[in-house]
Amino acid sequence: MVIPNWRKDPLPVFRTGSEKMERKTIKVVAAVIRKGDKIFATQRGYGSYKDWWEFPGGKTESGETSEEALIREIQEELRTRIAVDRFLTTVEYDYPEFHLSMDCFWCHIEEGELTLLEHEAAKWLPLNDLRQVNWLPADVLVIEAIGREGAGYDYQEI
Repeated sequence: MVIPNWRKDPLPVFRTGSEKMERKTIKVVAAVIRKGDKIFATQRGYGSYKDWWEFPGGKTESGETSEEALIREIQEELRTRIAVDRFLTTVEYDYPEFHLSMDCFWCHIEEGELTLLEHEAAKWLPLNDLRQVNWLPADVLVIEAIGREGAGYDYQEI
């Protein structure tokens, strides 16, 4: 009988479909930028999800609140200053490579023109027809949250 050397020959780990693998959690924020009855959407220009549509935003850095991260990310990605109006939803979504935790906020443009610095394209979509583009799976959940309360959101044009 051969006794394996555990340092050289570890046994493989098998998981059943019902067991959840540990995934890295990525904490991000997203801006649902509204102007009248339109919502701003951006198209990714890189990575595995290139050409899919998303709400602009990005990763939260250590020590930042979600609102601070969102203001910073929109300034970096779109060269625009936004105001964060209020919280919309938090989306928890498992992508094959990682778990996404995304805090989403209603926002409006405070100053500047939306300039694409990282995205391939952008569109202002009608609030009542947001599904006309191919959204990332996690962002579809944001659209569902918008649908639940979008019409009731009291927006003030600034």
